[in-house]
Amino acid sequence: MIAGLREQYQVSERRACRVLALRRSVYRYRPRPNRDGEIIKLLLELAHERPEQGFGKLFKRLRRLGQRWNHKRVYRVYCGLKLNKRRKGKRRLPTRNPAPLAVSQTMNECWSADFMSDALWDGPRFRTFNVVDDFNREALTIEVDFNLTAQRVVRVLERIAATRGYPLKLRLDNGPEFIAVALADWAEQHGVTLEFIKPGKPMQNGFIERFNRSYREAVLDMFVFQSLSEVREQTEKWLKDYNEERPHESLGHMTPREFLLNHKPEVSSYDWT
Repeated sequence: MIAGLREQYQVSERRACRVLALRRSVYRYRPRPNRDGEIIKLLLELAHERPEQGFGKLFKRLRRLGQRWNHKRVYRVYCGLKLNKRRKGKRRLPTRNPAPLAVSQTMNECWSADFMSDALWDGPRFRTFNVVDDFNREALTIEVDFNLTAQRVVRVLERIAATRGYPLKLRLDNGPEFIAVALADWAEQHGVTLEFIKPGKPMQNGFIERFNRSYREAVLDMFVFQSLSEVREQTEKWLKDYNEERPHESLGHMTPREFLLNHKPEVSSYDWT
């Protein structure tokens, strides 16, 4: 309309805007080009690869990729893409004074181990044996099979120790595989102390419990498996990402491998080659 007025009556832009009661700044406004294209692309790629992770983890991954965008700008784009997850409410718990979980000061000071279970698409159930080093939260192994006996547990621990060394302590629950004579004999032979948590107190083994949750959300609940080979394949991919790419808040937003490398003087028994 302003262009038509100016052309028909040969008036200035100022007068045409005044006639139509329109501010010149509004008439001259030109929207800025979208500068968030790269943020959108990277966020969608990361969210597609790791749909179980929220804004905090994805933002730290962007930082690790060398991007220095302001967190408020990234969060605006994140919400605009409808990637934000629903916040889970906290359960009300009775007043209590739990003892803090001791944090290891060196590698191999304490390992935590636990079992998990799930099922294939056609029904057969399988189990996983998970082992974590409490010092740097590194996942040492996830053994997957239909049946995991005490003897199998010993073989898995021996396989880890062949490259990493034996732990001073092994924190376990009271499952039948862990209280078996085979594991007790192995621990006595190699000077490993078996520390059993109290029945019904899973948070006394909190490091492995937190790891189990991450593994279940990222792998067991994320995929439908037809065979054990598929479970093992996805587990190996996730383990590599967990140990080498995923930043941990408790480690100062470093990965387990980075944290271990930054404490090389304290872990001289490890084979760095």
